[in-house]
Amino acid sequence: MKTSSKFLIAAAGLALAGLSTAAFAQRDPAYQAARSAGQIGEMPDGYLGVVGAGSAELRALVNNINIQRKAKYTQSAAAGATVEQMAFTSGCNLILKTVPGEKYQTPAGEWKTRTAAAPERDPRCV
Repeated sequence: MKTSSKFLIAAAGLALAGLSTAAFAQRDPAYQAARSAGQIGEMPDGYLGVVGAGSAELRALVNNINIQRKAKYTQSAAAGATVEQMAFTSGCNLILKTVPGEKYQTPAGEWKTRTAAAPERDPRCV
């Protein structure tokens, strides 16, 4: 495994630890309902996405969580990785952590519903 890959994995762990207190704390009933209904999902770039058109309220909820995620990625990137590297590695891990029934975006940009099988992830995910 390349040193840069090992660093990104370690950095992603730090980012996800921060996400557990920031973005994951946003799991209010509206977030949970939208996630369960497949209206939002995890994207390969480490951010949440709206599946389909979505309401203005739903887009605002997703934007708020993504702002918090970017802030955490930026903070974690100060350790040596770029914000984009932190976001990508976190995206790999967040997609892996989806549960059956939740939406995620494939590397090709297609929204899929997670099954019991492993989700389709970017081949650079380790």
